[in-house]
Amino acid sequence: MSVLYLVRHGQAGTRENYDSLSEVGRTQARLLRDYFQSQQLEFDAVYSGGLKRQQATAAETLPGAKVLVDEGWNEFDLAQVYAEYAPHLAASDDDFRREYEDMQEQLKLSRGPQDQVHRKWNDCDKKLVRAWVESRHPYSGETWPSFVSRIHAALARVIHHEGNVIVFTSATPIGICAARTLELEDGRAMWLASVLMNASYTTLRIREQEIRLFTLNNAPHLDDPSLRTFR
Repeated sequence: MSVLYLVRHGQAGTRENYDSLSEVGRTQARLLRDYFQSQQLEFDAVYSGGLKRQQATAAETLPGAKVLVDEGWNEFDLAQVYAEYAPHLAASDDDFRREYEDMQEQLKLSRGPQDQVHRKWNDCDKKLVRAWVESRHPYSGETWPSFVSRIHAALARVIHHEGNVIVFTSATPIGICAARTLELEDGRAMWLASVLMNASYTTLRIREQEIRLFTLNNAPHLDDPSLRTFR
């Protein structure tokens, strides 16, 4: 039997520079390091997606570990989804257009990385991602079905290990893995992803290729409420 630890990256940067860790994100990852050490947890294999925020979380949590990079664990590209989907939605949905314009104005007025515009998953984010998941418009990037297939393939590449395996990834890949174990429709993966805190970990137990969700969204190391962030 093996146990797979799926770690969401620590709090990331601003909307303009999301693929990085904020100082809060680095603190979260170091606290996870301390917690794993207090539990005397050792890992037989360590993986990370290819994104900077994922690899930085791995480096802070398990300094000196040999990290195998698998880009199959990357998050979907929200910036590209915005670039291609936002014009369609703005043309057909007045509420989305107003929300999107308001977000752009907030970004111009932002005074720092902890402003709400950078830390809140807002209504236009939700509408945009829902439209992408439902494939409402032509899109040149990775579609939702292709993304789900990529995550399932990445999961298949790590479940052959014995012992404790850890993967540093992002919220939606973890949501997809959890949804698969619960036999939920793919769209519910986004609901699961939305509750995952930064630097939390989810565990799957694997026995003879059978995968079961054991725990979700663990964050015993984040006892300070100010460190329990979602974006």
